[in-house]
Amino acid sequence: MPCAVFTCLLLSSAALFFAGCSDPADKVQKAATSEPKKADAAPDSSAKDYTIRAGSKIGFVGSKVTRSHDGGFTNFAGHLQVANGKIVGTPEIKIAMKSLWADDKKLEGHLKSNAFFDVANLPVATFSVTGIEPAGTQQKVTGNLELHGVTKSISFPADIKVADDSVSVKADFAINRRDFNINYPGMPNDLIRDNVVIKLDIQATPGAPKPEDQLIN
Repeated sequence: MPCAVFTCLLLSSAALFFAGCSDPADKVQKAATSEPKKADAAPDSSAKDYTIRAGSKIGFVGSKVTRSHDGGFTNFAGHLQVANGKIVGTPEIKIAMKSLWADDKKLEGHLKSNAFFDVANLPVATFSVTGIEPAGTQQKVTGNLELHGVTKSISFPADIKVADDSVSVKADFAINRRDFNINYPGMPNDLIRDNVVIKLDIQATPGAPKPEDQLIN
């Protein structure tokens, strides 16, 4: 009987443990991925230039079977244009991959290595918007993401607000790292999940970039 009780407790504990390790990507929409696309719209000479400011945030949540990790990038730069209350043209963001941070220093080093992002040889990732269209109460953003030496078109939902003095873009979605040839599997008993949550909080205002808004190579 004591053995049976012990087994029951062990199984219950295991069930509780794994229940707390759900996939964060299951809570957001997964980006549609395809081959790179051309921009929908031609440049607008009457458009107003905005710069993505240093207070913006690009974060991610990756996970394995046993736990998840938060991370992000502290240095990125970009621009966009606005005409008639809408984002137009081909907005672009460049990310300095060496600015990657993670909530675990050992993991941070591993992510920068050639097992993942290979920061030494592939120092910059680029996202170039090719189209924005209405999608219910949100907007669908489509653009070419160049990451880890691979370029794919991705589409994801976003909340976009455009004003004369500011533009904000907020989005939570997931991409599949294997689409970009990031294939490190993790430990046999603690596999790394394929989908990674991307969290965007982009703030842009009119005018040229300030020193703190620029990419540091």
